[in-house]
Amino acid sequence: MTALGTATAPAVRPGGLVRTVARTHRTALALTLLVLATATAALIWLHSLGDEARAGDSACATPPTDRLPSCAAVEAITVDETYASGLAVIATVLSWVMFPVAAWAGGALIGRELESGTAQLAWTQSVGPLRWLAAKLAAPAALLTAGTGGLVLVNVWARGDADPDLAGDWYYPDVFVSTGPVAVAYALAGLALGALAGLVWRRALPATGVALAASLLLHNLLERHREDLWTPVTRTEAGSFELPRSALQVAWYDSPRHGVPLTRADFHPESHFWPLQYVETGLLLAVAATATAAAFVLLARRLP
Repeated sequence: MTALGTATAPAVRPGGLVRTVARTHRTALALTLLVLATATAALIWLHSLGDEARAGDSACATPPTDRLPSCAAVEAITVDETYASGLAVIATVLSWVMFPVAAWAGGALIGRELESGTAQLAWTQSVGPLRWLAAKLAAPAALLTAGTGGLVLVNVWARGDADPDLAGDWYYPDVFVSTGPVAVAYALAGLALGALAGLVWRRALPATGVALAASLLLHNLLERHREDLWTPVTRTEAGSFELPRSALQVAWYDSPRHGVPLTRADFHPESHFWPLQYVETGLLLAVAATATAAAFVLLARRLP
């Protein structure tokens, strides 16, 4: 009978890795769930104010008529300001979710564990480096997709008929991001950029700074060139004309021909909301996929 010279550590199942990630970052998980719950409750409350807010922003007449209420009665309604301000705050939160995600991923999720040696210790306990990274990214990605996507749906529901006087025009930067799938894509891109920064720098503080800088650059670049992601509509008429409020103006030209004033406008109608959403979402997911692949390649090359 021969003795076994080396003991084999029990394999860690994927579910165990996910639970380990959740336990290690339970503070961030609790904070995320608290923010999601608070934002959802706020949106439900704002939805309950919607009808009264629209009444406070409706047309009026002095004296009142059969069709229009008294202007004094309409002006006495102040809940429309609360409704509009609340929606604006939620839109900003959804638009900026990329930045805290990137900072956390670069600093706490990856950078700090490499700096402290926690990651290397995990790699010696039947958790390979690539499996470790996959679990580190899969759990937050699933939570971000479900949480951000769900909050976007509740936000769209709370906006009701999306009256631009109350909820903002569809092309406003924060409104655009917070009402479509691009919000989820920004969160996932922030996660991937943060993870890559953590693996490159292997220290929490520098990784956090680089992840924030990369996210800010990407966010500003796409916001600045959003109108160029889809071909605008061109309208040319003799004389002057006005675009509808729902149109996002891209360019405006006044060029008389043969003594006749000619006006040309390039613009995005409201129907371009979804094409612009899909293109920007695709670009962000491509960035997320590229950064994730680069992180795995970098980790594999650094293995002994």
